[in-house]
Amino acid sequence: MLLASTVDAEALFASDFFGPSNFALVDNIRTLLAQDDGAYLTWYGNSLLYAVGGAAVGALVSTAAGYVFDKFEFAGKGALFALILISVMVPATVLALPLYLLASDLGLANTVWSVLIPVLFNPFGVYLARMFSASYVPDEVLEAARVDGANELRSFLSVGLRMLAPGYVTIFLFQLTAIWNNFFLPLVMLNDASLYPLSLGLYSWNSTAPINPDYYPLMVIGSLLALLPLVIAFLLLQRHWRSGLTAGSVK
Repeated sequence: MLLASTVDAEALFASDFFGPSNFALVDNIRTLLAQDDGAYLTWYGNSLLYAVGGAAVGALVSTAAGYVFDKFEFAGKGALFALILISVMVPATVLALPLYLLASDLGLANTVWSVLIPVLFNPFGVYLARMFSASYVPDEVLEAARVDGANELRSFLSVGLRMLAPGYVTIFLFQLTAIWNNFFLPLVMLNDASLYPLSLGLYSWNSTAPINPDYYPLMVIGSLLALLPLVIAFLLLQRHWRSGLTAGSVK
């Protein structure tokens, strides 16, 4: 992909693919950013909104839910957590049509919210958060916070959430990757190209490429640039991510 992004459409399918005269990386990037009135930048911004925003809020929701399941006793706790575990096994494609019908009834179809809201709730994230909470947050620390006068919300925000930082980062990275690569949900929910994420936008260009081969190098360089946010996120957060993956291994 890296090499293919440096040549134009004609050289991409030519026998002298590696010829120095075929180097067109700068031209490809310039064309990519200008194509269809800057559609790629719009899709990139949409993907950042869906993925970063959805993962940040979704990881917080999952962390809070997992914390509650671990630290509190309430009626139906076991049955509710079992339901969450069962929902992990339900394929996302099965839920796409019901989610679309619900979004349509609420007037949210073909809006940013139709993609953002469903990704805020992640059953697998809740399961991970409960495991992290059991490993990272001792009951004695929370009890000490209560003795000092902190209520349950304050205890979670000031003590529990800080101790769950590795777990939060791990869940965030899982959700970031899943949302960034999400294709089917936006395909079902959106028909306005200005709301497309990169996955759906590049797919639309791929559909056009057989008719207009000039789109082929744009898809290649576009796909390469689409990897950057994930690579950057993993590099910046790898310390927390690695410690999160080993949660409970020394218990």
